[in-house]
Amino acid sequence: MTRTLLVVHHTPSPSTRELLEAVLSGTRDPDIEGVEVVVRPALAAVLPDVLDADGYLFGTTANFGYMSGALKHLFVKYPAILFLKYPAIRHRASKCHVC
Repeated sequence: MTRTLLVVHHTPSPSTRELLEAVLSGTRDPDIEGVEVVVRPALAAVLPDVLDADGYLFGTTANFGYMSGALKHLFVKYPAILFLKYPAIRHRASKCHVC
C-alpha cells in the first residue's frame, strides 16, 4: 500500500531552497518504499492535497519567531473546512508538527 507524504514549503531564500532539496533528497532514499511524495509551494497547496495525504512535512522561514505568512495562509485557509466538514481527519492534525 502506497502512502502519501505532502511536503508544503515556502522557500524564498537560497538557504531554504537548499534545505528543501536536502529533505526531498532524503525522501528519495532507496530504502524508503511505498511512499509517494507530493511537493507544493505553500500558496499552491489545495484542500485535496491535504485530505489525500497520510503524512505532512511543512518547511518555512522563521520571521520574527513565527512561520511565514505564505505557510500560515494554508492553515488559515482551511481550518473550518478541515475540522467542521471533515471531522474524520481530526486525528491527523494531532500527528502534525510544525518545526
